[in-house]
Amino acid sequence: MRKLVTITLFCALMFIASSAWAQNSGTITGTVTDEETGEVMPGVNVSLVGTTKGAATDKSGIYKITDLANGQYRVKATYLGFGSFESDPVTVEAGKTVTVDIQLEKTVWSGNEVVVSASKGRSAEKITDAPATIEVIDDQQLSQSASFNTGELLSRLKGVDYVRTGVYGTGINVRGFNSAFNTKVLQMTDGRLSTLIATELPFGLMEPKIKEDIARTEVVLGPSAALYGPNAHNGLINTISKDPRNTEGTTVVVGGGSQEQFTGRLRYADEITEGVGLKITGGYTRGKEFAYTDTVYFGSQASREIGLEPDFDVLKGEAGLYFDVGDESDIILNYGGSNSNYIGVTNAGRNNIKDWQVHYLQGRFSSENLFMQVNHTWSKTDDTFAMNQRTQNYLTFKNAGFSEEEARERSFTEQWAGSSPSNGVALDRGSVFKDDSRRLAAEVQYNNNIGNFNYIIGAQYQRDIANSKGTYLLDSDGNSDIVINQIGFSVQLEKTLGFGGLKAIFAARGDNHDKYGFNFIPKAGLLRVGEKGTWRFTYGKGIAAPTILNMEMNLFGGIVLGNGEGFTLSDGSTIDPIDVETIQTLELGYKGTPLSNLFVDANAYYNFSEDFLSPLNNIVPQAFSGGPIVTKRGDQPISELQSGIVQPGDFVLTYLNYGKVNTYGFDLGLNYFINDEISIKMNYSYFDFSLDKSDLSNDANGDGEVQTTDLPINTPKNKISLGLNVNKDKFFGSIFGRWVQSYNFFSGINVASETNRDITVGGDPVVENARVGRDWNDGPLGGFVNIDISGGYKFSDYVTVSAQVTNLFGSEVREFVASPTIGRMAMIELKANLPTF
Repeated sequence: MRKLVTITLFCALMFIASSAWAQNSGTITGTVTDEETGEVMPGVNVSLVGTTKGAATDKSGIYKITDLANGQYRVKATYLGFGSFESDPVTVEAGKTVTVDIQLEKTVWSGNEVVVSASKGRSAEKITDAPATIEVIDDQQLSQSASFNTGELLSRLKGVDYVRTGVYGTGINVRGFNSAFNTKVLQMTDGRLSTLIATELPFGLMEPKIKEDIARTEVVLGPSAALYGPNAHNGLINTISKDPRNTEGTTVVVGGGSQEQFTGRLRYADEITEGVGLKITGGYTRGKEFAYTDTVYFGSQASREIGLEPDFDVLKGEAGLYFDVGDESDIILNYGGSNSNYIGVTNAGRNNIKDWQVHYLQGRFSSENLFMQVNHTWSKTDDTFAMNQRTQNYLTFKNAGFSEEEARERSFTEQWAGSSPSNGVALDRGSVFKDDSRRLAAEVQYNNNIGNFNYIIGAQYQRDIANSKGTYLLDSDGNSDIVINQIGFSVQLEKTLGFGGLKAIFAARGDNHDKYGFNFIPKAGLLRVGEKGTWRFTYGKGIAAPTILNMEMNLFGGIVLGNGEGFTLSDGSTIDPIDVETIQTLELGYKGTPLSNLFVDANAYYNFSEDFLSPLNNIVPQAFSGGPIVTKRGDQPISELQSGIVQPGDFVLTYLNYGKVNTYGFDLGLNYFINDEISIKMNYSYFDFSLDKSDLSNDANGDGEVQTTDLPINTPKNKISLGLNVNKDKFFGSIFGRWVQSYNFFSGINVASETNRDITVGGDPVVENARVGRDWNDGPLGGFVNIDISGGYKFSDYVTVSAQVTNLFGSEVREFVASPTIGRMAMIELKANLPTF
């Protein structure tokens, strides 16, 4: 409470000081419109030449630049896809307002788009001035893509490790430490967390938003925890939706393609009365995955997965009301939900996602200086199951002579220990995941400036309430929720230094977690803003707090347990409970236009990472040869958690903290605009690491030897992409190719590696095209060149046809473990944009 009072008083003092300053300064305002259509243009960046002053236009296309000293200024406006505008000098006097209206002409030039994610301010900033490396997928790219899957466009961004797990499944990671259960890149939509409650995994396919309602997606590379909280560890994906009051009309999309794909989507938006906007969206997508069945091992026995359902489908929709409440203020109310069926890859085998529902309610208030929101997210499934564990269970029943029908039915919940139906006992080895979890979150943020000193202060609250109905968490019979509260306070200060175009930025977050107490997360940067671009040097810290699953997991009769309490062994030794993982990053970057038709975005970074959260490890590997066993988890006897096991405590898989490693790399992006219709884009990324093999804290599996598999780097060292984009009259098209260097991947039971007999996993040496531990090793990932081609034709303002072919030449594209080889895919869509009358 004392912290909250202090912040409130600080806000009041800043507001009073800001008001006093405003009386002695002038203002420039105006409206920005599309020269061709006359429509107002929200989100346009407007700045004053030779200064760092600027603003972005609001939903009505209006901008306002305040706190200007007496003098003459030239107004400049830039926006993605439009030519820049620069006015004649205008004179500003104290206490007066000058109006400069602007019309922009459409072009293919990009590089000065407006973003909000890098600084989390409600007022936008030019991407070149952002204190972070940030990539944008804009409305034009989305609208010209002939696919329901927006994740495909992430492959075209530099610094991003993009993988495809099938027809529908895509994944993203940033700057290393990837896994088949990756929570290090935070996903948000319109300010709310788009992550599952217990696991913190991104919604991904479950996200209720359809492509046609996305204004843009911004991807921030590197730690963003100082502004967005824990788990914005390696990066952030922030999706911003469209406002119905300036995107009116009805959009209907129907599409189909190979792998029996079909999609139908609808977006309706209208200003139903002055200042009140309504939008309703919906979508249904289905198809069939590429043929692939994973191998499951039970002892020395190998089998194919049972219960494999290659068909996928997702039903989703949203509704929103937008109210203009005066004085540039809005109240926005939204609901969204989805129901999904597909195959999900994890580091313990594949899951059959069955009727997994995600819903949210969100309320927002925003004005020029204040933003507030509250949201409620809930997640529900009753029939999702782990195919790997179910197959193992099935084999025990079949081996004991049970009928096919009974073996399949009982494999959902039990494993048979015995030689026949009459000689044995059923063990608790449930393969079904149930979920009935909720999240409550709230945020308040205030931003303002005093002269050239800008500040943003905020507070966030999050309450996660997980319930697995006793299936995969330590919530007993499902009647006891697992509750974690977090509260955070953040501040960001930005000061123009007044010489050489220098600008200093400092941000910090104090975050208090029920389990992990207080963490201080700083960020700082120095920018030099010039006419042709901006140089920046930044420092940032990120943390990854263990998820509820990491802390409170209970799988397969207590064999897999979360490590939120620590363990005691029979020899009296202890294993500490897991703590937060940290990363600190130094980054040097440049973004700008050194030549009139060349846009350059480059960065180099160095990371210091420590206290990794390990993959699942057996913490008593010597138990079967007379070594110590586990006797307690926290204060609870292990026998109570492994009640169906003959010798409780002789096998426990859990998570640990371990090690430290330095990683480094650089990214280079070049956009060359041949003319107003044709552009070429090239991206290159390099990543490497330095591992001290003499430091036994890096020995994740406790075998006394540090191996490269102990640290889940799982990232290609080099990757390159090249694209050609054409927008000519009513035609648009692109050719995009990428090369990903081959690389080794280790995550839980999953192994994808070249032969290296000096490395062992699960007791087996790593050999390509052979069994390694509990997985079949098909060899390294990557090592391919992939070409995609797309095009479309806009027949009128109302009808557009687009088509694309992914993996045009049918290359051998193997992007992820426990996933099929990605073959050639074709898709065609018909889109009708109907005006609202």
